[in-house]
Order: sequence, then structure tokens, then C-alpha cells
Amino acid sequence: MDAFVYGSFTILALVALSLQFLASKTKSQVSSANNPHFKKFQYSFFLVYFMALFSDWLQGPYVYKLYEHYGYESSQIALLYVVGFASSVCFGTCTGPLADRYGRKKLALLFCVLYTFCCLTKLSPSFFWLFLGRVFGGIATSLLFSTFESWYVYEHTETHDFPSEWLSVTFSKATFWNGVLAINAGVFSNIFAETLQFGPVSPFMLSIPFLMIAALIISKTWKENYGNTSINLRRSCMEGLRTILFNEQILFLGIVQSLFEANMYIFVFQWTPILGPAKPPLGMVFACFMVCIMIGSSLYSVLLARKYTDEKLLLIAVAGGIFSMILCIISTNGEHIYMSFIAFLVLEVAVGMYFPAIGTLRSQVIPEDQRAGIMNWFRAPTNLITCGGLLLLHNKTLIGSNQSMFIICTGMLCLALVSNMRFNILYNSKIQKSEDQLPLTSGNSD
Repeated sequence: MDAFVYGSFTILALVALSLQFLASKTKSQVSSANNPHFKKFQYSFFLVYFMALFSDWLQGPYVYKLYEHYGYESSQIALLYVVGFASSVCFGTCTGPLADRYGRKKLALLFCVLYTFCCLTKLSPSFFWLFLGRVFGGIATSLLFSTFESWYVYEHTETHDFPSEWLSVTFSKATFWNGVLAINAGVFSNIFAETLQFGPVSPFMLSIPFLMIAALIISKTWKENYGNTSINLRRSCMEGLRTILFNEQILFLGIVQSLFEANMYIFVFQWTPILGPAKPPLGMVFACFMVCIMIGSSLYSVLLARKYTDEKLLLIAVAGGIFSMILCIISTNGEHIYMSFIAFLVLEVAVGMYFPAIGTLRSQVIPEDQRAGIMNWFRAPTNLITCGGLLLLHNKTLIGSNQSMFIICTGMLCLALVSNMRFNILYNSKIQKSEDQLPLTSGNSD
């Protein structure tokens, strides 16, 4: 299978470069690239955000291996993974309101501090410290995937008043370069842990300088911005939940995000044992996945320029996920490993389209004063479903095989597709209503 994987990487890399070239020529990317103020602002965000993402990717390949290195059994390792997701559920919903009230810049700095602490806990083989590290890691992850985006959207729309369509340019670029960062992080982790023989704890120590530099740049260059500062923490948490439950647009978008991302996280724990019997080069398999994410993000930009809307592109991404899961059900039934690999590549392309689309739609429908809080509420069911999926995968009496889990994932994505369709109807009807009111408003002003 080695030759197949290496050949796939070569072809996928060429496709990714070609699509990225086409994406760079689209109208929105050209117009934004010609604005020096926007380029400077976007660079100030990417410089910090990419360092944060790179520090996260450095750790990913060696989390399981480090726990194994310390002598823990698979059941104990599974518990540590579940703790991280459970921490996001229990504490993550509070980080959004804290960011909205006390400042997104302050919470971005807190992310750097907490994640640095998490890395330091990996120096100890003690289960207590590793457990504590997973708890704080769950909180830090919630901050990474809500506070940074909330800060950017506020600065983009409120402070600088850049065109809203340029948001999709930023989210698409972020997804593309996230794939590049992941590939490079995997290489660096491997060099330090294996080639230089510093051991599986070295990638975690390598992450710390990037977190410290990110914190320094945030403190020196970012402006502070806020959400709703007038209500207390408990009320703010409940206000965000109430907004989700009583605003159908936000509710259905949240369902799509929760189900799609839960499926994505469960997949992370499945692909290695499924491809394992063929003994492929896992590093190159991971690189193929990241290149597919880059393809998806570039494809998103190209299709957006061809008059596809974000809500339609999100629908295509979810449909691509369903197609991938159906292929996985078929391939795991007969252990067709090559088909499974192709199915995984399809899923990663869908992921690459999904992230810029969902990011842009969140910026359009979530109220600014509750942005971080609502985004963290979206992550709560994602983490709960992921925890349930992990527990099922490690309890063969409840679920018989990976194929059964893929059937469950297909069901989740079908529900996400229905929710996506409902969201599209609500979103487009609201846009149509706004457009219908424009002539009336103009006439009254005359």
C-alpha cells in the first residue's frame, strides 16, 4: 500500500496547488489582496492564529504515544481522551461568556497560558498530572476555536468595516494554511521525537515557544473587544442557550456543526486501526488527509466565485460526508482497505469545504454580543457525542465493529443534512425579506 499512498499524495498535492491558483484569481480574493489595510489586518490575525494552531498540531501525533510510553493501557488512555472532551462540555460553555464580558484579547492570552501549562504536565508520568492536563486542555481548546474567531469577526466588521464577503476569504485561507501547518507540524514532531530521539514528550515542549510568542504578539498588537458586558456570567450562559433554542436559524446551524464535527472527531480515532492491517506509512496518510483539506478549502473559494452560496456549499460538504460514510460502511464490511482510504480522502475534502462555509455563516447569523458564548454552546453536544462514540468504540459488547459506528455516523450526518436544508430555507427567506423591504425603506426616506 506504500506506493498507493505516496502516489496519492503526489496527485493530491498537484490538485491542491492547481485549485489554490484558481482560488487566488477569484474576484473576492483579488479585491481583498489589493487592499493594503485589509492585508495588514489579516496578517496580524494569521500570525497569532497560525502559531496557536501550529502548537496544537505539533502535539497531535504523539498524544497517544506519550501515554503509551508512560505505560498506560488503552482503556486508561481512552479515559484521558474522554476527560478532554468532557472538560470542554463542563467548562467550555463558560469561556465564551467570559470572553464576551471581560474581553476576547484577554481570553486569547489565557489560552496561551493554559495550553503552556498543559504541555508542561506532559513531563510527568503521573496519572494525576496527565488527567489535570487534559482538563485544562479541554478548556484551552474551547478558547482556541471560539475566542480567536470572535475577536477577528468583531474587528473585521465593527472596527475596520471591511466588506462581509471578505470574511469568507479569511476563513478559506485559514483552512488551506491549516492543512499546510499540520503537515509541517507532523514533520517537525517526527524529527524531534524520532530522528533526534528526544522522545514523545519533545513535541509538547516544542509547542511552548510558539505559544509564548503568540501571547507576546497578542499583548503588543491586538486591540481589546467585547461582547455583552452588562450581564453576569450565569445569566450570560443562559442567554446564549436561550438565543440558540428560540432562534431557528442559529439552532439548525448549531445542529449541523455539532453533528458534522462529532463525526469528524470520531473518525480521528477510527482511521488508524482500519488502515493498520495494510501497514501504510501513517505519516504520509496523515499528509494526504491534510492535502485533501487544502483541496476542499480551495474548492470552496472557486465554487463561491461561481455563484454558489455559503449555505449551498455547506450542504455539499455535509452530503460529501454522507457519501464518505456510505463508502466506509461498504469497505469495512469486506475489509477493502483501499476503498476505505479513498473514503477517508473524500471526507477530508468535505471537511476542507465545511470550515470556511460554517465560519462565514456563523459570522452572519450569530449576534455579535453573544458570539463566543453561542459558539461554545455549539461545541457542547459535539463533545458529548464524541465522548459517547469513544466509549462505544472501546466497549465491543455495546457496538460490534467499526462498521456499526460508521452506520451511526451516517445517521448523524443525514440528520445534519436535513437540518442544513431547514437552515437554508430560513436563511434565504430572511435575506429575501430584507431585500423586499429595501424599496419600501427608500420610498419612505424620499
